[in-house]
Amino acid sequence: MADYLLYVLGAFVLIQLFYYFYFFTRLAFYGKNTNYGGALPGITVLVCAWNERENLEELLPLLDAQEYPEFEVILLDDRSDDGSEEFIRENINQWKNIRYIRINDQFDHITPKKYALTVGMKQANYPVALMTDADCRPASVHWIAAMASHVNDEKDIVLGFSPYEKRSGLLNWFIRCETFYTAVQYLSFSLAGLTYMGVGRNILYKRSLFFANKGFYTHRRIFGGDDDIFMNEAATSTNAAISIEPESFAYSQPKTTWSDWYRQKQRHLSVSRFYRTRNKILLGLLSGSHVAVWTAGIATLAVGIWENNIIVMAGVGIIFGVRWVIQLLLLILINIKLGKTVEWATFLFMDFALYVYYLIFGLITLTKRKPRTSWN
Repeated sequence: MADYLLYVLGAFVLIQLFYYFYFFTRLAFYGKNTNYGGALPGITVLVCAWNERENLEELLPLLDAQEYPEFEVILLDDRSDDGSEEFIRENINQWKNIRYIRINDQFDHITPKKYALTVGMKQANYPVALMTDADCRPASVHWIAAMASHVNDEKDIVLGFSPYEKRSGLLNWFIRCETFYTAVQYLSFSLAGLTYMGVGRNILYKRSLFFANKGFYTHRRIFGGDDDIFMNEAATSTNAAISIEPESFAYSQPKTTWSDWYRQKQRHLSVSRFYRTRNKILLGLLSGSHVAVWTAGIATLAVGIWENNIIVMAGVGIIFGVRWVIQLLLLILINIKLGKTVEWATFLFMDFALYVYYLIFGLITLTKRKPRTSWN
């Protein structure tokens, strides 16, 4: 029995190693740097906000101060009642690049954020749109330039990285780990010509692409998916680029309670069932093999101990050791490129934490949920 389980464990580890070598190595050894020379397109930054006055007080001056030749920032205020409108109208004259659009209506046929983004796309003055959220902060005054520098005639999409701010506590550590590993996946897959998502906190694409794909029409009633479902529809094997220069990062404020984080993840994961079949299979096999490796490893080790089979116990150690060495080397290289957002010494703990996370939320994503239709 133990020998059979050891073979099963080895098979699942081989699946993991395929992803490490075929996908993750592309990001680990990615060496393209931002080129600020040459013609840069005009950029419209779109920021959707619902009751975000405190965040807007910090964010808008940072966006207005961006060093970029031709850009505008459109703030799309979706029915805020926290004083956001009063704050914007009192201060808008001091900002040279900020435009304000107040949205007072809500419609049954489209969710509020997607309606707001659609309004912004139609009202934009420039051909390329860069999206972020009100609770995000650009890493530098060159954020727009770093993202826009990857746009050309062939590249319609630029996927950025949006790490969460480092704070104390287990929840913050895990949020940073999960965000980092998610970025490892979507950035690596994109480099392999299999773009399946970006994050709305830091993503750029041409407005012509948005309108050519009829915007969010096919998923207009689904709360969420303005970044990942849209990418599943609009991205091809050649039209997407990534931007991982530190100046292109957009830092975000993490949830501070497990309940808030849980609700956020439920919303994010619920839209994955609308991905392309190819993407669902590839991502399901990656997370599924992760769960299977740990489950088979624990079961094999337990049976080996029960049978006092030293060879099997040693085999489990060797198989996990090989996997961990390769995993650690790649993740350390990627972590350096992504601003050392996670402490490398905790990667082995992250590996187990992600096992528990995939196991629990894998079951959650299989259940049907009523789509949310409001910001709160």
